[in-house]
Amino acid sequence: MDKKGFIANILEFFSNDSSCRCGSSDSSVSSLHDPMVPVPFTVIEAWEEYPGCNTFIVKPKDAQGSCDFKPGQFHMIYKFGCGEIPISNCSDSGDTENLIFTVMNVGEVSASLCALKKGDQIDLRGPFGSVWPIEQAKGKDVVIVSGGLGLPPVRPVIYHILKNRADFGNVSLLHGARTPDHLVYTDELKQWAKREDLHLALTVDDAGEADWNGNVGLVTALIDDAPFDPANTVAITCGPEIMMKFVVAELQEKGMSSDDIYVSMERNMKCAVGLCGRCQYGKHFVCKDGPVFPFADIKDIFAIEEV
Repeated sequence: MDKKGFIANILEFFSNDSSCRCGSSDSSVSSLHDPMVPVPFTVIEAWEEYPGCNTFIVKPKDAQGSCDFKPGQFHMIYKFGCGEIPISNCSDSGDTENLIFTVMNVGEVSASLCALKKGDQIDLRGPFGSVWPIEQAKGKDVVIVSGGLGLPPVRPVIYHILKNRADFGNVSLLHGARTPDHLVYTDELKQWAKREDLHLALTVDDAGEADWNGNVGLVTALIDDAPFDPANTVAITCGPEIMMKFVVAELQEKGMSSDDIYVSMERNMKCAVGLCGRCQYGKHFVCKDGPVFPFADIKDIFAIEEV
């Protein structure tokens, strides 16, 4: 058996074995001719969100590259000479020409990505993973709660909802950051704040000496004022696990079911196709069963600290 046939068989096995309801079967990985081979992309624009956090836009270098992905999925980004890390897509999934990624400098590979400039090349594998429940949310209220760099992974959902606004009920975006200077996509946040069909609320942990007239405190405090019917709502949350823990608890206190609350888990991923086991989370592999999970599927292991 050749290499392509071997990988195809492995992918078919893991696809059939998946136990997550959230959409690993929707992953584009099964359509890739070889998900282990990186494809070259060129940086066409890059900028700093704040010190240590950068956003860059890439486009395929040749016909091999594709910008297709679904909200919630991620790519493995490879920088020659440094290594490879998983980064969530944060662009409009309807954009067929470009991909956008936002990266925090926390190590050697992410530091190299934060240093990217126009004309540089990176290599991508993917997209991989499960997706946010956009179809399940149609006709319902939607509450999106994010913290820190939990906003980039939910950004594609926001784009989709705002472009298809009539398909959804009340929509709330609740976001928290460490300080006002740690807010990302500030221009977009200002635009979204002007919309009458979106309830946007921001908060920071510490306003410091910044010119900040908004909320100060935990993002969970914003849930009280969000307009939604707990019996007819899909909730999406992404951010530090401790934040998501309290967000889930608050939503459940409001009467939401665990089946209607979706979380995005972050684990150290290496292969992205469920082979290496590095991202195992209980009976799941985050790279193929996640990163998006219905909370009902992981609530037992989620309650165990330091898993």
